[in-house]
Amino acid sequence: MGTYKVRVTTGNFLLAGTFSSISITLVGTHEESDKKPLDNCGKDFNPGAWIEGYRTLELREGKEYVRAHWREDTFFGYQFLNGVHPVLIRKCTELPCNFPVTPAMVAPSLGESTSLQDELEPSGELVPIAIQLLLPHTRYTLHVNVLARTLLLRRGGVFERGVGSGLEGTKVLMAKGMSCLTYASLCFPDDIQERGVDCIPNYYYRDDGLKIWSAIESFVSGIVRYYYPSDAHVLADCELQAWADEIFNQGFLGNEASGFPSSLQSIPELIKYLTMWIYCCSARHAALNNGQYDLGAWMPNFPATMRNPPPQAKGTTSLESYLDTIPEVNSTSIIIHTLWILSCELGDSRSLGTYPDEHFTAEEPKQLIAAFQGRLAQISQEIQERNKSLPIPYRYLDPHQIENSTSI
Repeated sequence: MGTYKVRVTTGNFLLAGTFSSISITLVGTHEESDKKPLDNCGKDFNPGAWIEGYRTLELREGKEYVRAHWREDTFFGYQFLNGVHPVLIRKCTELPCNFPVTPAMVAPSLGESTSLQDELEPSGELVPIAIQLLLPHTRYTLHVNVLARTLLLRRGGVFERGVGSGLEGTKVLMAKGMSCLTYASLCFPDDIQERGVDCIPNYYYRDDGLKIWSAIESFVSGIVRYYYPSDAHVLADCELQAWADEIFNQGFLGNEASGFPSSLQSIPELIKYLTMWIYCCSARHAALNNGQYDLGAWMPNFPATMRNPPPQAKGTTSLESYLDTIPEVNSTSIIIHTLWILSCELGDSRSLGTYPDEHFTAEEPKQLIAAFQGRLAQISQEIQERNKSLPIPYRYLDPHQIENSTSI
């Protein structure tokens, strides 16, 4: 019997696919094969995605590190600093009155030389206790949002089939997150200061992010000051003011507690506002998105759903109870496939600071772009040099690996 390798393609870029049922029949001179549905959810073919021949997955060293160290407290703590949720950690100055962990419970882990109260001070490692300028930075964003609603947030979609919160629970979480979203939390230096994490060691998300923010801010400042000679020019730009007002009223529902400005009164305000938008569309998204497959491909490190509640006391689990708790194979396959797509490099990738379409033709803006690109290249070199000495390199804010826009 002959073996045939068949190439099927529905497009030449990520997710340019079809939701139709696809099957194949081989027809020879004497007979034909049975109809073979291409419905395998995995490497062969996945409806809504595309395939062209066979694809090789590169397993970066981070995934192997996760598999080897996922049960270690220090690595668990590391992920609060440099995993996919580095924006949630806050400085704790006192133990909450309802803190469910007693000194006696953690004494064996902490040793005699320290205490829970002493551990509030940061140490070497975290150990867990319980408009024109913006066009390149909005590329594919609307398309990606439509795909997210179509594939992830629909009835029968990924969140309903593979995530513990389900579709309705996800809506609750999104509403809760939106209600506490503030302007300061999206302005990187303000966020670091407000969360009190400016002095935590080994916080590479903070270290690299501040450099990226500074580079974007310097670039934006040059462009803004070139086109807006004074505060009066900012105030007189009716389209700019209408844009800010629409974002405040339509995007943030006029919530004054968010701190989002409904108008821009000066050059410094405009510089900060545009810096925030560019940073969030590029670097912030890269930091929160691009590590999902690295840290989640080894499912036990952060399972998307659990079949039983977590244990309430130490020493009560067994291998059997653990296997009964983690998600079944089907849910895991759905999530890993989704994480791979979300972390996948685009075929027509444009890294931060890449502007192939000439939106600026004057000499000074061109010089500012060149200076911006030069600073990003310098930051990239610094990050790569730093990563050589790390057991697991933190590369999510390397400018060469940051997309110009939220495009996946």
